[in-house]
This record gives sequence, structure tokens and C-alpha cells, in this order.
Amino acid sequence: MKIKELRQWKDEELRTELDRLRRHLFDLRAQAVTEKLEDPSQLTKVKRDIALILTVQNERVAEAAAPSGN
Repeated sequence: MKIKELRQWKDEELRTELDRLRRHLFDLRAQAVTEKLEDPSQLTKVKRDIALILTVQNERVAEAAAPSGN
């Protein structure tokens, strides 16, 4: 996932994807405890994707709160 792609997504799409990734991260953590993960780097990739989505959402909140004009 690239941040340029995420910036083009609508707010609802971002929320949906964030929920999906958080559930996936939970499942991966449970797998790591109960059984061996095939690809341990998946945890890092999912965390990174979550951080990218949160960054885009925070940028949008900051833009909305910024005073317009000047």
C-alpha cells in the first residue's frame, strides 16, 4: 500500500480498510501465540499499513481544522 493511493480513497473506504487491517493484525498476533507464523514480517507490514491510514486520516482532520484564507 502506498500513501499516494490512500490519499485518493474516500473517508469511508479508509475506515473500512483500517477495521479490516486491525482485525487481521489481531488474527496474526493470535497465530503467533498459538502456532507458528509462515511469514513473521506480515506483522510489520500490517502495522505499517495501519500507520499509513492513520496518517492520512490525521492529515485530513488537520486540513479541516486549519483556518482557510491567507
